[in-house]
Amino acid sequence: MSTYTAINLIQRPEPGPIPASTFEVVEKPVPTPGPGEILVKQTYMSLDPAMIGWMSSDTKSYIPPVALGDVMRSSGVGEVVESNHPDFTPGDKVMGMTGWTEYLVSTGQGLNKLPAGVGEEQALSVFALPGLTATQGLFGVAKPKAGETIVVSGAAGSVGSIVGQLAKADGLTVIGVAGSDEKCQWLVNELGFDGAINYKTDDMNAKLNELAPNGVDIFFENTGGAIQQHIFEHMNAHGRIAVCGMISDYATSQPSAGPNWIPIIKKRLTIQGFTMPDHYAQVPELLAKLTPYVMKGQIKYRAHVLEGLPSAVDGLNMLLTGANNGKLMVKL
Repeated sequence: MSTYTAINLIQRPEPGPIPASTFEVVEKPVPTPGPGEILVKQTYMSLDPAMIGWMSSDTKSYIPPVALGDVMRSSGVGEVVESNHPDFTPGDKVMGMTGWTEYLVSTGQGLNKLPAGVGEEQALSVFALPGLTATQGLFGVAKPKAGETIVVSGAAGSVGSIVGQLAKADGLTVIGVAGSDEKCQWLVNELGFDGAINYKTDDMNAKLNELAPNGVDIFFENTGGAIQQHIFEHMNAHGRIAVCGMISDYATSQPSAGPNWIPIIKKRLTIQGFTMPDHYAQVPELLAKLTPYVMKGQIKYRAHVLEGLPSAVDGLNMLLTGANNGKLMVKL
């Protein structure tokens, strides 16, 4: 009997780096799909910052935590290898919530077929959670207008890089914040950002004065931490802040202090947090909005690919430190 590998969550991680003991690697017999089911062999698996929150015990979050003993939650791309479902045939490539596993049985619910000509890396980098999140956050929350200035934190990440490119295509001045000179150069030279700030070495206020002399209209927040304060202070009246992520606080015991609320009143700022599970019903609409930008060549991406399912543990820690260059994923 042939077997496959899966990884279960068995401990809630403490603040700090995530140890391998958080997970258990298990071997299981390859299952047989029942009536109306399909068997999928996963080929690429996405690693996203949100997964760190999914491992916590917080039952008041926007999505229930992964139960201890369950396969770790993630999205991915796979190939249908056996089908008892009328809508799927062997060889179909599908994308959806798959988990840390080499094989899975599904009813097909929540799985979408990859469009012709779209490979696995592009699917996970652009058309999966990163692109959907960027599209909803920018257009549904920040509501950009041509001529405005947007600052994107975590700009070299999978979501931030798409946000900046969409905004640039729509006529905004785009400034990215990233954690290395190489990432900043990529944002400007390859993605067409108007400027980039290395938050580890640059004087944030001086660079914001230089790159956004007329202030900031939109702040797309992916990271939190000290840089948040600096960008907040440069917001214009009636500015909008789309709060997408707080990666700098995900593995800390004490979150960093937020900005003073008085400027929110003085500047009449709109601050809105959002998460994609609230918008899953809008996925077809979001893809219809995003796809023309991709077809016009206005959305570039780069993938950081790790090899083998066990590399996912180290991959999560790369997300915490910003060690990845591009959309982080695992090739199975």
